[in-house]
Amino acid sequence: MKLYIVPTPIGNLDDMTFRAVKALREADIILAEDTRKTLILLKHYSIQTHLESYHKFNEHKNTERIIERISEGKTLALVSDAGTPGISDPGFLLVRNCVEKGIDVECLPGATALIPAVVDSGLPCDRFCFEGFLPQKKGRQKRIAQLADEERTMVFYESPYRTLKCLEQFAEFFGEDRKVSVSRELSKMHEETVRGTLAGLIAHFKTAEPRGEIVIVVEGKKTKQQTVK
Repeated sequence: MKLYIVPTPIGNLDDMTFRAVKALREADIILAEDTRKTLILLKHYSIQTHLESYHKFNEHKNTERIIERISEGKTLALVSDAGTPGISDPGFLLVRNCVEKGIDVECLPGATALIPAVVDSGLPCDRFCFEGFLPQKKGRQKRIAQLADEERTMVFYESPYRTLKCLEQFAEFFGEDRKVSVSRELSKMHEETVRGTLAGLIAHFKTAEPRGEIVIVVEGKKTKQQTVK
């Protein structure tokens, strides 16, 4: 009995690993954030494992039942729509409860948008902090203000509809000269990364409407020593 956390491609279906395909084929049940999207992936790899829904609207209700099934000897695999479950997607609650119950949990290595984005940004990636999605309203500006003195590279997920506003808020608190990189549609046909200062990218996205899945990578605050150099 075990719970597998299985990363799935963030765009290009060829990014699925052999091990991930094997885990999904051998599992008794696959828990999917959106069964319709996951079914496309399963058909592509001729995986016929039984599929059930597990998402942020039903995870609290279903977690205990899922744990009972694993305890009865079933092997379950959890997938999200794209990337690694638990990283800005459902998964944490189930993993935490399995760990508390002594159930074996194994997360397979695989796709996630933040690593390609931070490496591709050209900004320091030896140390960085992942902030995921900022609060949409309450607490958003407070969180950005708290990050103004963060010296590590920062990585954010954002909706294309809020990307420009997000960059403008960063400029307000971090300064317009702070370096930034915006990646969209990673691993897909229209993959693109735009780099520059916050002021430069604000000007860019005022004329080029951002589209697709967005990852924003922002330079950390420079120390006095770095400024002198």
